[in-house]
Amino acid sequence: MTKVPRVEVITSVERRRRWSRSEKERLVAASFEDGVTAAEIARDAGIHVSQLFRWRKELCQAVTPAPEGTALVPIEVVPVAPAPDPVDISRPARTRVRRQVGTIEIELASGARLRVDRDVDADALRRVLDVLGGR
Repeated sequence: MTKVPRVEVITSVERRRRWSRSEKERLVAASFEDGVTAAEIARDAGIHVSQLFRWRKELCQAVTPAPEGTALVPIEVVPVAPAPDPVDISRPARTRVRRQVGTIEIELASGARLRVDRDVDADALRRVLDVLGGR
């Protein structure tokens, strides 16, 4: 005997289907089973997957209400420390700087020096050099 798929015929003017809480719970529970996707459950039930996720959210909130005594925690906004003064690269450095591993020093024809570490963004460095070289 072949199994005939279930067909639902809506004869009233109302086009929305009313789902009982137990039907919603059954579909939501099925969507949490291993190896099953929410999209499959929604498709089998004839609903959009977003509706199933809305039911999941509503039913999970009903089961696990917010803990008692939750409150906002006071915070304090503190001003950010001022940024260090920008380095003037127009004149050569006069003091000797300790060498750091991975540091590259670039001396331009103008005598200005530019130091970058090994993690510098190559595209950003290229743009800086183009600007400085075009002075």
